Amino acid sequence: MSRSQINTAGFAALAIVLLALPFVLSSYHTFQATMVIVYAIALLGLNLLIGYNGQISLGHGAFFAIGAYTTAILVAKVGMPYWVTVPFAGLLCLVVGFLFGLPALRLEGLYLALPTFALAVATPQLLNYHGVAPVTGGVQGIMFDKPDSPLLPLDQDQWLYFFCLAIAVPLYIVGWNLLRARTGRAIVAIRDHAMAAGAMGVDNAFYKTATFGVSAMYAGIAGALGAIITQFVAPDSFPIFLSLSFLVGIVVGGVASIPGAAVGAVFIEFVPNVASEISDAAPWAVYGVVLIAAMYLMPEGVAGVCRNLGHRLETRRPAARPARAPRRAPG
Repeated sequence: MSRSQINTAGFAALAIVLLALPFVLSSYHTFQATMVIVYAIALLGLNLLIGYNGQISLGHGAFFAIGAYTTAILVAKVGMPYWVTVPFAGLLCLVVGFLFGLPALRLEGLYLALPTFALAVATPQLLNYHGVAPVTGGVQGIMFDKPDSPLLPLDQDQWLYFFCLAIAVPLYIVGWNLLRARTGRAIVAIRDHAMAAGAMGVDNAFYKTATFGVSAMYAGIAGALGAIITQFVAPDSFPIFLSLSFLVGIVVGGVASIPGAAVGAVFIEFVPNVASEISDAAPWAVYGVVLIAAMYLMPEGVAGVCRNLGHRLETRRPAARPARAPRRAPG
């Protein structure tokens, strides 16, 4: 069985599982599966920035919050349909991320991580500032109703699952094609050696700011979907730990891996809940132990383990025997 056949069979099995999940899970577990899809979108955007472009960000929770508040304000205060607000949230975060990336061009590595960390810390305080509280709702936040399925005979949780899945799949396809194209090669070249990339004609400034903007757009779309699912936003919903969780997700799933973003989303959604069930007194201690064990056993993340396993299987596959030459007739 060739690799292409294996990949096709794997994608088909994955599609069947994703389509069947909301019909076999309870409402709460369907909600959790939907949040995994939301986090997978945010982690893909962060992986584009960190894994493929080499810029470190500890503030993507802020863009997640901007996207969530954009949707909440447009739905609750403007009366806009919820599905229309998602591209608005993504566009706003694209612009904000691009503008934030302009001054960050002078910073690299840990020096870039500090401003993004400050952005994540300041965003909840800015949302609670009395000057914008009439719009953002202040400490009380904003609440709105959960949408119903427009046509299909689905309950609210099932409909939102398929709604988020219908947005996540094209975003993953776009990210996959983007990285395989000339733009993706330029993004990776900057990560590997920025000076050499510039000497080859790559516009480092443009690609770095554009990657930051696209990464923020993914986080903003994820935030908008998260607000639609939970029907509530408040400054306390976006602590600094959210940004750190995104970073943990891409490291556990695998840096510079598109499937690894989805695996990391599963980790940050379910592992804290499992840790709380194991120990009510010290859930974060359990979470820390699990994280340390994951990094010790899988230093390259889950994607790295799968990649190494695939290489081993290929090297052990017996080579095709050469065809024997036909025997010559005697005489």
